[in-house]
Amino acid sequence: MKAEAPWQVYSDRFLSNAATIVVKIGSALLIDESTGDINRHWLKCLAEDIMNLRRSKKRVVIVSSGAIALGKKILNLSDMGLDLEQSQAAAAVGQIRLCQAYQEFFEPLGVRTAQILVTAEDSRNRRRYLNSKATISRLLDLGVVPIVNENDSVATHEIRFGDNDRLAAQVASLARAEVLILLSDINGLYSGDPKLQKNIRHIPVVAQVTEEINSYAGETFSSLAKGGMKTKVEAARIAAVAGCATVIAKGNIDYPISDIKNGAKVSWFLASKNPENARKQWINNIKVKGSIFIDKGAEKAIFRGSSLLPAGVTKVYGEFSRGDVVEIISQEGVRVGKGITAYNSEEIEKIKGCKSKTISSKLGHAGRSALVHRDDMVV
Repeated sequence: MKAEAPWQVYSDRFLSNAATIVVKIGSALLIDESTGDINRHWLKCLAEDIMNLRRSKKRVVIVSSGAIALGKKILNLSDMGLDLEQSQAAAAVGQIRLCQAYQEFFEPLGVRTAQILVTAEDSRNRRRYLNSKATISRLLDLGVVPIVNENDSVATHEIRFGDNDRLAAQVASLARAEVLILLSDINGLYSGDPKLQKNIRHIPVVAQVTEEINSYAGETFSSLAKGGMKTKVEAARIAAVAGCATVIAKGNIDYPISDIKNGAKVSWFLASKNPENARKQWINNIKVKGSIFIDKGAEKAIFRGSSLLPAGVTKVYGEFSRGDVVEIISQEGVRVGKGITAYNSEEIEKIKGCKSKTISSKLGHAGRSALVHRDDMVV
């Protein structure tokens, strides 16, 4: 019996075990360069691939380029370099067409979609990070496939991701995905450019992104795509830190995700650790902005793996905002842990000691039941 290729072993393992998968689609795949419009046949095949993932009980997020390319076509703008304002205008017009296309091909298959537009600032600002995370999480819980794109209509050079490969890695972290699929015009990473060089080798598995691995990545020359292998390798490195494995696979074919599942030659970048540990390491390295003191009951609940609820809070120290990291202190003055607070210090003063069902009446608006969720806590 013929042994499985190294990439196939990982394709079988990771795709079977993953609960959440992020799929990144570039403009060069989604847009027909000869017409400047949606590649309808390709998108139809992709929609069926996503439907099959959903039938396998996978949660799926799509990170999609294409808005600016579509907007250029609609506005009759030149293919030559656009200035910032032209790019923003093209993105605003093209984003509507992009969403229509996804809905057109996904809805008949019973796959509901939603649009999420983000900027790099959303991942740097803790409050925006929490809001983005909560929105994606709730959509996935509802069985919706979020379609995420950079908000090019308002993003400036200073607040841009710049390419959707790195955006996809950030989204994988937000969604706590186990697998990130980067669809490309090439079936993985090579030791050189296979279009220009001979006697190069395919790299089936990357355990860690080193200087040598980075040296294999080149630049892109497509008029549609912003990234290239260099940004894909960087995205794989970012995803690995968040506990997410990445596969770079050939995307300019029919049913590209099925192709991966069926053993196609690809390159896998392994995760360095699982997402929960990576996230908690991130929390552990952030300076605390204040302290929350808790009673014995809350302390025991936390050590059993529960979230911190307002009912167990006895005192608040310091001024902090929602999304800040705070320390959790026992009655004896011992640090129990630290975590990301879902409320600011003023709100906690109002709801401390209260049952979760009374939060809305105390604050005048609906709130989260957990003050510090167990997933956002280091003990």
